Amino acid sequence: MPLTRAGRPRLQSQRRPGVTARDEILDAAGELFTTQGYAATSTRHIAESVGIRQASLYHYFKTKDDILCALLSQTVSPTLSIIPVLRDAEPVMTEAQQLHALAVFDGRQLLSGRWNLGALYLLPELRDARLEPFYSERERLRRHYLELSARILAGTGIDPAAADLPFRLVESLVNVWSTPEGMARQRLPGHVADACLRVLGIADPAALHDRTQEALTAANR
Repeated sequence: MPLTRAGRPRLQSQRRPGVTARDEILDAAGELFTTQGYAATSTRHIAESVGIRQASLYHYFKTKDDILCALLSQTVSPTLSIIPVLRDAEPVMTEAQQLHALAVFDGRQLLSGRWNLGALYLLPELRDARLEPFYSERERLRRHYLELSARILAGTGIDPAAADLPFRLVESLVNVWSTPEGMARQRLPGHVADACLRVLGIADPAALHDRTQEALTAANR
């Protein structure tokens, strides 16, 4: 006879997308945090939205901060994973090609979720040290953007202060997440990636499009 995992009695049938209860909890929290606000959302609200008991939620997450940290990690972990793929791509990619592909991939991640998780970056709660795991991941990503940008600037002669702009440009996509589905929305990450290269002194970023497409297609295989 199959065994049911302890600690997860359902109040009703599954109402959230996800393979596991953890997935469902994150989906519910993503909706509530981005629509009602973090402070106004309790773990009881999240559990009720999933259809499980509050005690069952604690089987997967000890605190509400842990849920927020897990959600935020979803916005950076996939992009961190693509970095070595681009760095080791064959044929070898230039810094400009890597940055363009990184920005496109990162932008797509920020726009692709069911909820605007990137907007959670703006919450005052992000200053809390309890979110250190997310802080560390985001800082790793920011530094990689900076390193690529600095190498590009060394060849274009633009002021080194511009190195911080590409990362900020990509994150600005959270402000247009509500753009309706369609071609305009799909093209936004590419437009922002082009802007990242222009601010670094690359006059014709369109020349990078084919290599970006090749690298990201290969990464998905």
